[in-house]
This record gives sequence, C-alpha cells and structure tokens, in this order.
Amino acid sequence: MKNTIILAAITLFAAAIFTSCEKDEPEEKKLIEIGDFTIENYPKVDGATATRALNNMIACKLLGVDYVWSESIGGGERNVLPSYDYWEAWQEYSAFCDFLAERVKTSQTHGAFMNLIDGNADIILVSSKPSPDEKMHANQMGVTLIQTPVALDAFVFIVNEANPVKSLTTEQIRRIYTKQITNWSEVGGRNSEMAVFTRPRNSGSEETLREVVMNGLEPAEFPESAQAQGMGAVFSEIQHSEDGICYTFNNYKEMIAQIPEGIASKIAVDGVIPDKTNIGNRTYPFTTEVYAVIRSDLNRNSMAYKLYEWLQTESAKTVFEECGFPAY
Repeated sequence: MKNTIILAAITLFAAAIFTSCEKDEPEEKKLIEIGDFTIENYPKVDGATATRALNNMIACKLLGVDYVWSESIGGGERNVLPSYDYWEAWQEYSAFCDFLAERVKTSQTHGAFMNLIDGNADIILVSSKPSPDEKMHANQMGVTLIQTPVALDAFVFIVNEANPVKSLTTEQIRRIYTKQITNWSEVGGRNSEMAVFTRPRNSGSEETLREVVMNGLEPAEFPESAQAQGMGAVFSEIQHSEDGICYTFNNYKEMIAQIPEGIASKIAVDGVIPDKTNIGNRTYPFTTEVYAVIRSDLNRNSMAYKLYEWLQTESAKTVFEECGFPAY
C-alpha cells in the first residue's frame, strides 16, 4: 500500500486513545508531545534485545498507532506490535510492520553500537555503556558518542527454581565469578558444584557484569550461554541445570522473556530483591540505566535529535513506565 494511504490512516487515528489500559489513566499521564513524526521522516533507530519492545512502543506512540503486546505460542519473546484491529486493510497493517522492520531495528547491543558509529543508525537505546571494543572502533572512526540515561533497569542473577539459595551478597557473586566459590554449600546451598554461565563479550549483559558487578576484577572463564539463541538462552541453561547461575536484565525477564513457571527465579543481592520498587528507588545494588545514545555530530535540527530530546521529557517517562522501566 502506498505511503499516502498509510499516512492518511495514521492521521485519522492520531488523536485516538492508544490502548485500553490507558483509558483509566489520569489526564496528565497521557502522551501529549507527538510532534511531527511520520513514517517518512522517522529516524533510523536501533537497540538492544532488552529495548526492542520499548523502541516499538515509542514509534507507535509518536506515530499515533495503536499497539498490543504479542504473545508467542510455546514460549519465546514478547514484543510490542501494531494492533491489527487498528487497520482497515491487511495491506496497511503489513506496510506499517515493514516500516518498523526497516526503521526500528534490534541489532543487539554490540550491533546497535556499531551501526550508530558507522552511521547506519541515528539513535540507539541500550542497557549498557559501550564496550572497550566499541570505544576503540569509535576512536578509529573519529566518532564521539553522547550517552544519556533515560530510564532505569536492573542487572539480575537467576538460578533454577529448585535451588534453595535465594540471596547472595555482592562479595559472594564476585567470588563466584572469579572461581573462589565453586560449590553451593559455600553460600548456604546444597553440596553440589556450581554451573556458572556467562554471555559473550560485547553483549550488553556481559559488559554490565564487568562494569557494574566485578569492580575491576576479571571474571574467570565459564561456558557461554548459547550465543545463537540470544539473551533468552540463559533461561534454557538454568532450566536444565538445578545448580546453574547466570544473569540478565530485569525488564527482559519480567516483560519480554516468556518463561514457564518453575524454571528460573531472581535472587536478592545484599538482602534486596530486584523488584520495581527497589529498582526505582535504587536500593537494589545493581540498578542500571537505559541509555539513549547519539553521535555528537548529529544534526540538531534532525528528527533523530528531536527524538533524543523527547526521550528526556516527562511524556517519555510515561512510556518507559508502561513498558516496565522505572523512569530515570
């Protein structure tokens, strides 16, 4: 379907209420800063797996398109997608999905940073700072990145539901990931060897482990969760290992990953449970930030820079919260 038809449909519904759950919200919580975004001028956005749904929700909000949370049959990952009920014709719906696939990508953390540095993305949303490799590439390309926190998340550790250990200290976690602690009995659990899993270097979660948790200590070598399966692989590892431990981001576990009951549970750190309250007030030790990242040479009159500025507004905070991220 031609862009003019899509634009007409978007214009027709731009003032509509976006989701049924928003209807009960106070007036001041509604999105009020839609601006001049269209499918033709929308920036090239990229991001981490953990921000896929958020990027889609933002695009739908700013373009005035109704959306739903998708549910995968038999597991997998949830996502925010345009609501089919919004459209009058399948072709229009399909065309908007094509637009999302073209302009709102999920290249994972490393891919998103590389695309931004190489000029293949205008703005990215990620859950970690650039890795040493990404910083080196930026320096080689003469690119300076501007990274601004816009929402909160948390770096969480997960164990098999059958594991009796439900809390660890920061020091115990560091000792586990440097192989100074290797048996669950050393931290109050069963007399069984720990199965410790990591994520690949340059992944957002692995780099966050090193920066936020390890405090300069070099993690030991451990098996990596299957890289081909992405972030969701950690839950498969934990499901099949009662002695396993790995890490992920809280929002990904709670909002994106569809995990059957009885497989994995988050553990408290220093006695603090990583729930929305403790993340929002930053009492959880490994509270992290979601960053909007642009190049310093981004045109200040561009729609990408307008999106970057909008992400720092009160209106944007309502979107973060709806997507499960405590506002920054």
